[in-house]
Amino acid sequence: MIGVIDYGAGNLGSVMNALRRLNTDARFVRGPEDMRAFEKIVFPGDGHFATAMASLETSGYASAIREWIQADKPFLGICIGLQLLFDTSEEAPPVDGKETRGLSVVSGKVRRFPGRKVPQIGWNNTKARPSSRLFKGLPEHSFFYYIHSFYADPADASITAAEAEYYCTYCGAVERSAMSAVQFHPEKSGAAGLMLLENWIAGT
Repeated sequence: MIGVIDYGAGNLGSVMNALRRLNTDARFVRGPEDMRAFEKIVFPGDGHFATAMASLETSGYASAIREWIQADKPFLGICIGLQLLFDTSEEAPPVDGKETRGLSVVSGKVRRFPGRKVPQIGWNNTKARPSSRLFKGLPEHSFFYYIHSFYADPADASITAAEAEYYCTYCGAVERSAMSAVQFHPEKSGAAGLMLLENWIAGT
């Protein structure tokens, strides 16, 4: 059974629809304590880094997600579900000297694209590493659907599973043990997105 975390963000319906198209048994997680009922967790969503993080802290999901990943259980973050894994974000600069911290399960910072035309909206060529489990069976260069103004910059480049370009070369996906996360929206990326989700479900 796959659990989809609902913390009030958008695009959750499209994620659930994609999982159902793959004949996958999935339902929304009813709260942090409910996560233990699932074998795999998907954390999708969009929104502002600070607002989303505040929601996770208030609801108790922040601690539950950290514990889940530390226990090396299958996890897939999508869009802000990738960015919130990091330490800090330029989207949420310090206020009165107080810094907004992310989940800090991946060392690094989320940075704003250096160009003027943001957000990036639309399909972008994504180059996967040959060893990536998520991208198994997909062409080395595949197109996925993105919508974001900020990108993740891991301190350890070895966890980067795929890269894309928009003003700069940036991290499009990360993999570490049972944790995976993507900046793009696989649920909106046609056949390539469904194949990536299928790979994650299969654990390949």
